[in-house]
Formats: sequence, C-alpha cells, structure tokens
Amino acid sequence: MTEGNHDNFKVREAAAWYAINPIDNRQPAIPLLRERFGLTALEACDAVKEAHIIRARSL
Repeated sequence: MTEGNHDNFKVREAAAWYAINPIDNRQPAIPLLRERFGLTALEACDAVKEAHIIRARSL
C-alpha cells in the first residue's frame, strides 16, 4: 500500500466501498476507483486487492 496516512485512508475507504457495493462488471474497477476516490493507478490496484481480502473474510 502507499505510504502516508492520507493516502492510506483513501485506499482503505475505496476498498471498503468497493467490497460492499455491487459493481457492473462491464465497467473496469481501476478507472472507476480512480475517478470516484481520486486515487493513482497503484492506489486503485491496492484498493481492489484490499476489497478482495475484505470480501474473503466476510464469507
């Protein structure tokens, strides 16, 4: 994950949102998260990874 509290918060917030909100599979996740949360490409990838972990833990 990226360094810094502000960036970490944005990534965690995006991950939590992505984990609990159904997304239309026709829309790519990375551009969606970048636009919605103002993330870099790397941060958006980290958010997707964290969202998958959150979903796996909820099963």
